[in-house]
Amino acid sequence: MNKISIQNYSLQYSDGTESLRNISLEIPANQITVVFGPAGGGKSSLLRVLNRLNDLADVIHQEGNVYLDSVDILSNKLDVINLRRQVGMVFARPVVLPFSIRQNLTYGLEVAGEKDTERLNYAVENSLHKAALWEEVKDRLDDPAIALSGGQQQRLCLARVLALEPEVILLDEPTSGLDPISTGKVEASLQDLKRDYTIILVPHSVQQAARTADLAVFLLQGELVETARGEVMFTNPQDQRTEDYIQGRFG
Repeated sequence: MNKISIQNYSLQYSDGTESLRNISLEIPANQITVVFGPAGGGKSSLLRVLNRLNDLADVIHQEGNVYLDSVDILSNKLDVINLRRQVGMVFARPVVLPFSIRQNLTYGLEVAGEKDTERLNYAVENSLHKAALWEEVKDRLDDPAIALSGGQQQRLCLARVLALEPEVILLDEPTSGLDPISTGKVEASLQDLKRDYTIILVPHSVQQAARTADLAVFLLQGELVETARGEVMFTNPQDQRTEDYIQGRFG
């Protein structure tokens, strides 16, 4: 079953950059879809389309359709705040709030009106478990979040998204600044999380793409070149440009 359907979507920014050209893509539920390719290919722009972060950018033209469970997410009538709860995003650099670890996780819920202490406590523990961070921080939840290591901060950012109970998780190079051990923990978490969530990942390397992809999508200069199951894409790509990139001949 597909969670997101992108149909003939194009995007152009005011500086003349045509970031995406006629993209059509079906994103399956409860799998990890990896969007990879050289810098400037439109990967981050595609993620931002999916929770309307491009509303904050200087876009001069967009056309096509994007559906989340058959709901047109580009509609002017859509509740964008609610969409961003449904489709959460984790960025390359962890940005923790200037609060305690606990408050980083409860803040969004409290803003949304949740006041029940038991529910808030459950959200804290549950999201930290899912982000593989609970055992490391359970005895210091009231410590400042900024005191965590970089890898822990990134998993806290993932937990913060999970606390809002999204349906889709977008990750834009979430391990680019992490050491191999922290990277491995994040990747392992994603494999567990896909049972309950649809995950779309922009990886920081071809190797990470190959390790994590259920479905792989190769973008080059705003064009969707090729889509295939992960095990096929990285062993037997059909387009020469895909093979050249995977083999390190450019990019």
